[in-house]
Amino acid sequence: MSRTEVAMNLEERNRQYAALDLVTEPVWIFDIDCRRIHWANRAALAVWSAPDLSELCGRDMGTGMSESVARRLAQYQSDFESCGASFNEQWTHYPGGKPVALNVRFSGHRLPDHRMAMFCEGRVSGLIEPESLRSVEALLHTAVMISLFSADGQALYRNPAARDSVRSPTETLKDRIVDGTAYAALVRALDEAGSVTRTLQVSTANGERWHEVSGRRCTDAVTGQSALLISEADVSAIKRTEAQARFLSMHDSLTGLANRTHLMQRFESIVASMRAVGEQAALIFIDLDQFKDVNDTLGHAAGDLLLVETAQRLRRLVRSEDLVARLGGDEFLILMVGENVRYELERIKTRLMLSVSEPMMIDNHEVRVTPSIGVSFFPDDGHDVQTLLRNADLAMYTAKARGRNEVAYYDPVMTEAVKNRTALEADLRHALDRGEFVVFYQPIVDVATGVIVGAEALVRWRHPERGFVSPDVFIPTCESTGMVHDLGRFVFRTAVAQQVAWRVAGHNLRVSVNLSPRQLLHAELLADLTQALGDAQGDACQMQVEITESMLVGRGETALELLHEIQALGIGIALDDFGTGYSNLGYLQRYPIGTLKIDKSFVQCAEANRPLAEMIVAMCRLMRLKVVAEGVETEEQLAWVRQHGIEFCQGYLFAKPLPADEFAALLR
Repeated sequence: MSRTEVAMNLEERNRQYAALDLVTEPVWIFDIDCRRIHWANRAALAVWSAPDLSELCGRDMGTGMSESVARRLAQYQSDFESCGASFNEQWTHYPGGKPVALNVRFSGHRLPDHRMAMFCEGRVSGLIEPESLRSVEALLHTAVMISLFSADGQALYRNPAARDSVRSPTETLKDRIVDGTAYAALVRALDEAGSVTRTLQVSTANGERWHEVSGRRCTDAVTGQSALLISEADVSAIKRTEAQARFLSMHDSLTGLANRTHLMQRFESIVASMRAVGEQAALIFIDLDQFKDVNDTLGHAAGDLLLVETAQRLRRLVRSEDLVARLGGDEFLILMVGENVRYELERIKTRLMLSVSEPMMIDNHEVRVTPSIGVSFFPDDGHDVQTLLRNADLAMYTAKARGRNEVAYYDPVMTEAVKNRTALEADLRHALDRGEFVVFYQPIVDVATGVIVGAEALVRWRHPERGFVSPDVFIPTCESTGMVHDLGRFVFRTAVAQQVAWRVAGHNLRVSVNLSPRQLLHAELLADLTQALGDAQGDACQMQVEITESMLVGRGETALELLHEIQALGIGIALDDFGTGYSNLGYLQRYPIGTLKIDKSFVQCAEANRPLAEMIVAMCRLMRLKVVAEGVETEEQLAWVRQHGIEFCQGYLFAKPLPADEFAALLR
């Protein structure tokens, strides 16, 4: 707009508002949209320190305007439009940078183009204490919502933050609080104590929020009537954080399922009502078979994806009122409650087994796991959640012992079995110190000559009360408790010393010692082997360690490096029970394996089922590996071994495992 157009426009405004120039108090009209003064009388020019109307109307009042003032102006405009409201407030202007305090009445005014502007009637305040001026400014700009309500809940005043928060200028305090019961409790507390602070859910222009509401009874400074001063601070972010923390404390972070704490609290909250109405509960303990294989071969990220998919399948399978939880690792649990949970469990049992067992695609690999499931019932198998969990866990291990992919129901006999296993563990912890372990030796024979050329060292436990305990009983327990490392070290040291003793007696035999999976991963394995050889002055070349195929799966470069280090000591490496696991011939090329032991199941099977064993023998011959046939018990089996050029064999046809002195007699 040109200067001439501005001048013509001001002349028109002067004609329109000429009568207001006679008013001695400052009066001006503010264009809210343009952030400029539309017109002002002479008294207002003095207040605004303006030389003339043209200069004042040319000022851009939006420059440097705070966000809180801008929001307040928008509130004014909205209230002018909606309900013809007017306001009396104390404002401070800063013409030329100098503060001028005014008591101002604001009301709506239509401009010629029908936009809503603000009609301002000012009165220059007298001497006002600095504290008062600053408190007014703080009230205007603070984010805290401050409102004054009459005794019947009608709004008498709201600061800009409070006005910005309400849905309507006429909103009462009762309208604002979402929960009517919470409102009644707030009013009751105010009546009793005079002041109160509560965290409440409130309705705002931006939806429902959580506010910390502080209120106190007071007197309205204008009317002298009883009033209620309310201040509110938005604590929604804190409530969300608290809610998230509560959720995480009660849920598994990976799958989103309930966790053990959630399960226990849920059970405790319903146990009384279950007793009262005679309801039953079932705790269904689910462990994923082969899950470790997925982690070892495809990595933990793939394992996590499998767990998430399993969680989703379990959720879809059960009723909405059933609780599905993840207890940790690959262990899940379902809590079912009802009048006849046994019937409900039978109804879904087959679908549960099939659903968990259904193959899934993970990283372009088809993966399949099966569930081993143990079940305990309330109140038959326990009256508290800890007992029920323990019993469901026992039943699950029974399902695993039956061959996995099974469902087992708790039986008190299982508890007795655990007591026996616990007693066995206690005895095992002292057996080594008490010298109860002995090493037996089974001969390895040269097929062509029938001469004993080696021996496999096999540990036996001579229990003082039970007699000889089968390795099938105590070796798994040693593995699970970590005692197998100490036991393995004892067996290797004993075997080295025995090999030296036989050598001194004129029998130069090669002695094989089995390594367990946990031994292979133990950080001190190499040091133990080296020390045993050094202490007995043993010949490393006449010692051999035996490993199984399963111990190599998922070990990658770690196993390869370790086996090369064992080989560097001079110790031979044999692959035991070949054909019963993954039967990966690639192992024979990649790993430093010098001897292959064919599992006895191939030696003892019918003639028609031996082609695989024959192929393995042919491969070993091409790769120049030594071959030992295990489990030779008959002359017919020995003939088959001899026919296929297998160099060595062992089995009951020659001798069962023997104590060292009986083995020495056999040598003589």
